[in-house]
Amino acid sequence: MARQISGPCQEWPEDSAFVREVLDRIGDKWTVLTISTLSAGSLRYSDLQASIVGISQRMLTQTLKHLERDGLLTRTAYAEVPPRVEYALTDLGRSLIDAVRAMADWAVAHNGEIAGNRAASERTGVGRAKARASAG
Repeated sequence: MARQISGPCQEWPEDSAFVREVLDRIGDKWTVLTISTLSAGSLRYSDLQASIVGISQRMLTQTLKHLERDGLLTRTAYAEVPPRVEYALTDLGRSLIDAVRAMADWAVAHNGEIAGNRAASERTGVGRAKARASAG
């Protein structure tokens, strides 16, 4: 019997590498949290960092640079003393808000179920370890 292969990489074979790269960027936890945070409007770097619990300065800087490179946000530097820099979503970035919110809402809605599954997995193992545990 011939193996049936499906999925987005098969649907768009000429674009599959680029699709994977973009999904990697927009599916990254820091990207999701950054876009969610900026959905309310532009913010300064320090306000962004304070709003995204657990993000390091290095990771925030890297995430912002990638999002700017991809055209999902803008960085505006104001010639003031002290200097002020604000980040805001572009139209392209705003087009992701619903998808990003849906992923975050899903994570919240299924938090308890996933935590329970993780606890059960710690007790019983997964894959081959689970099979060995139940056989023994």
